Amino acid sequence: EGSRRGKILSPAGKRRACGYVQERLHISERVACRALALPRSSRRYAPVMRDDEDEITSRIIYLASNYGRYGYRRIAAMLRTEGWRVNHKRVERIWREQGLKVPRRQPKRRRIWTRDGSCVRMRPQHANHVWSYDFVEDALANGRKVRWLNIIDEYDRRLIACVPRRTWRGNSVVDALSKAFLAYGCPEYIRSDNGSEFVSQKVRDYLATAEVQTLYIEPGSPWENGYCESFNSKMRDEFLNEEVFETWYEVEVLTKQWIRYYNYERPHSSLGYRPPAVQAVAA
Repeated sequence: EGSRRGKILSPAGKRRACGYVQERLHISERVACRALALPRSSRRYAPVMRDDEDEITSRIIYLASNYGRYGYRRIAAMLRTEGWRVNHKRVERIWREQGLKVPRRQPKRRRIWTRDGSCVRMRPQHANHVWSYDFVEDALANGRKVRWLNIIDEYDRRLIACVPRRTWRGNSVVDALSKAFLAYGCPEYIRSDNGSEFVSQKVRDYLATAEVQTLYIEPGSPWENGYCESFNSKMRDEFLNEEVFETWYEVEVLTKQWIRYYNYERPHSSLGYRPPAVQAVAA
């Protein structure tokens, strides 16, 4: 038990097996192919190496080295954006030949249902329908804490705002919301957890004045704010874990670069591997 190898399923594996059987048993190609259920045309097939194989391979390795959390599908989308005529199957083949690791997919979450059988999560139907906001925390090289307030549009995944501050209070959240409302308009709903910065009376009064309804998630249920939590994890993997912030100036400059990259360049899998800004224009 455990010593037998798996079945030979791929055409390349069957070609190698056919050659081994012919050499070992001294039989003809016709007999070996019939025994292995391999067409003789597939046995004689010789892979054709394209002229741009080396260039695409080097580009895939470069992108995989600079974007360590991306899989071959997202790398293929980035290549097509750059003008390469390539599909995801070719990128996957080169990806595996070079020994690059494909990140595992996260398990899907079930819908959130209450005891009476109704779904409590409101789905966005159009732009500026449902926004969500939350905090992400990191630190400078000297250990001083930095907190980013992230505001996203759940419909087209646009990053509305990503504001770094050392401390956040009710007035600070109101200032960030007012700038976002002036730039993009007021949403119909805004989703958040029950943090003290979000449930303060100043924030509630401002949202009521702007006629924006609040959607507070259940305490201890971060998956109900799944869009923003997903963005926070991507921001930590692809931005915060890759940078060492020496000064506050670096925090501000690199945050602006991250906002532009996320909205205009980064392919989003849920948007057909298009950036959120392109999706917003198309919508």
